[in-house]
Amino acid sequence: MLDEYGLAIAMVFALLFGIFSGYPVAFLLGGLGIVFAFIGDIPLPFLGTVASRIFGGVIENWLLIAIPLFVFMGLMLERSGVAKNLLLTLQRLFGNVRGGLAVSVALLGVVMAASTGIIGASVVMLGLLALPVMLKQGYKPEMAYGVVAASGTLGILIPPSIMLVLMGSIMQISVGDLFKAALIPGLMLGALYTLYLLLAARLRPEWAPLASEGGAADEAEEQAPLALALLRDLLGPVVLITAVLGSIMAGIATPTEAAAIGAAGAMLLALFLKQLNLQAIREVCRSTSKTSAMILFVVVGATCFSVVFKRLGGADMIEELITGTGLGPYGLLLLLMGLIFLLGFFLEWIEISFVILPLLLPVVNGLDFGGQLYGEAVLVWFAILVAINLQTSFLTPPFGYALFYLKGITQGNVGIGTIYKSIIPFVLLQLTGLILCILFPSIVLWLPGMTE
Repeated sequence: MLDEYGLAIAMVFALLFGIFSGYPVAFLLGGLGIVFAFIGDIPLPFLGTVASRIFGGVIENWLLIAIPLFVFMGLMLERSGVAKNLLLTLQRLFGNVRGGLAVSVALLGVVMAASTGIIGASVVMLGLLALPVMLKQGYKPEMAYGVVAASGTLGILIPPSIMLVLMGSIMQISVGDLFKAALIPGLMLGALYTLYLLLAARLRPEWAPLASEGGAADEAEEQAPLALALLRDLLGPVVLITAVLGSIMAGIATPTEAAAIGAAGAMLLALFLKQLNLQAIREVCRSTSKTSAMILFVVVGATCFSVVFKRLGGADMIEELITGTGLGPYGLLLLLMGLIFLLGFFLEWIEISFVILPLLLPVVNGLDFGGQLYGEAVLVWFAILVAINLQTSFLTPPFGYALFYLKGITQGNVGIGTIYKSIIPFVLLQLTGLILCILFPSIVLWLPGMTE
């Protein structure tokens, strides 16, 4: 096998070496595809098919237009100040509960995940808003940093998620079904975070002092009654989320059309809050362009890499290695989940989605789980399992991007070791959620089945 698939194996090692060297991933993927096409003596006309795949699958893909629109929606919401107002109100709501401030951060993470879906923006926003208050109140740093990093990553799973849009394009399944399927698992993870925070605060009171014990004053404005303030600060995000997700789930709008609704709604919300001006629009458009270009550039490079890798026999090699283990359907599923989890330590979700996921699809299509798991339901279930799994990649060292974002906003005031320790309980909670979705597929498939 080594002789037969030598170039495919060399291509994998070259990719890993390039990633550890710090070379830009988009150039690395595309460059390795071209280099190994020449090394493998692949005919030049074949590179024309690579270009056709890029134009047909990426450039002319109507579904991918949703990406810059969802990015714009998230960045405009961040700019509007909705998150700050909501955090202050939630802080008032849970002010007398031990661990209440951490719970407020987790709940805000859920709300903003359903509004933005941009990990970097969510982690930075939560960190800047909540970390100073939590540390001033006397929270244990491991709890404070952990809840900010984990809550900020919920946007990669809870719809409207950019990752689910790309997965739908890759796997040729309905993005609307993926959004429906991801909703309950995403909310379940938020609930697991909340239960853990309340339990940890109860068992270790010194980890999460009350405001009166920590000496931090409540910074929330108490001019309005709490119920009115909560309604005021939740109304905008809830209406926007309902308009975007509701239109998709009801079949009224496609994901791309719903993304346009979301982008327009975010601008209206910012206008209502008096945060919309030419400078804000200019900055949001610039950030949207940078983020979207980065994502789509990696997609182009990954397309070139995966097409050449398959031509060199890489797909057959992967399939033979996995099916040759002799494991049953659930054994193979656990093997694939373990492989993706380990790859998440070193690769970004975009590379795993566009390079690894297409290679695993033939294996998944060949598995027979029995019961209600057949046809597209298996692919939807598998896609959500991968999405939950990939959420951990933002938290696992050495390349967990949420950890880097968190380290950046602390300005060197905390060691990376403390941040690494802080995410361990939340990675375990994410793996718990993954196991629950494997054992009980109805957690994933119930909502898509109800709305058919």
